[in-house]
Amino acid sequence: MEEIFALWQRDILRFFRDKARLFGSFAMPFLFLIIFGSGMSGSIRSLLGGADTPSAMASFDYVKFMFPGIIGMVVFTTSIFSALSVVQDREFGYLREILVSPVKRSSIAVGKVLGGTTIAVIQGLLMFIFVPFIGLKINLFIMIKLIPAMFLIAFTLSSIGLLLASSLKTSAGFQMVVQILIFPMLFLSGAFFPITGLPAWMNFLVTINPLTYSVDMFKKIILEADKLDPLLRQVMGLNLTVLGHQVTVFDEVLFILICGIIFITLATIKFSRSS
Repeated sequence: MEEIFALWQRDILRFFRDKARLFGSFAMPFLFLIIFGSGMSGSIRSLLGGADTPSAMASFDYVKFMFPGIIGMVVFTTSIFSALSVVQDREFGYLREILVSPVKRSSIAVGKVLGGTTIAVIQGLLMFIFVPFIGLKINLFIMIKLIPAMFLIAFTLSSIGLLLASSLKTSAGFQMVVQILIFPMLFLSGAFFPITGLPAWMNFLVTINPLTYSVDMFKKIILEADKLDPLLRQVMGLNLTVLGHQVTVFDEVLFILICGIIFITLATIKFSRSS
């Protein structure tokens, strides 16, 4: 545990000491919320609306709908890119120093994943400074449910990042692969647009995308989906179904937990063999 804690602490200290990284983490979410969210709000309402859904669309707020997706985007990108430090440590020789020490490689892997997980949760929580400006009401009960969900999701995504970092040798290669991976997963997760009426092949990609269940969970918790009008829930794409089964928060937690166990196991094995 001391080994894991030392590696976790190193990543946390590096994050808080890097003021540019801390400040830069607000830039992309701000642009999406203010420019993309506000600017596209009217267009999205007209595209999703229709003569048969006037009352639902009257209460549809695209910025509020998008905010849980922004949280998902921040947690996702931070978790995945946290593994970049593994590649950089390998390039600069720091990882070799750790590997020759009497530290288990499984402890190194778990420490790096927990470091990335914690940073992702912190950055996700920092996004709530935008809440007063978009009219959302967040209470303590929502935060109590949200923080463990964010931690579980960030842990799974950090494990995916470590698995990629263990397979790649250069920072440039890692960033290129991650960039290719990020945008399809984001746009096929329902983070920015309701995932309804998609072609069959695209529905398959949505179904196997871990971020789909992560974003849907954030929406159900933050927007309190159980209190929304059923028609509005349908318009917002909150009735996620897989093979005819309506997915619940418990189903999503179970799926992400299983994915997390699988990916941390694969990442640990790959990291031990490649380092």
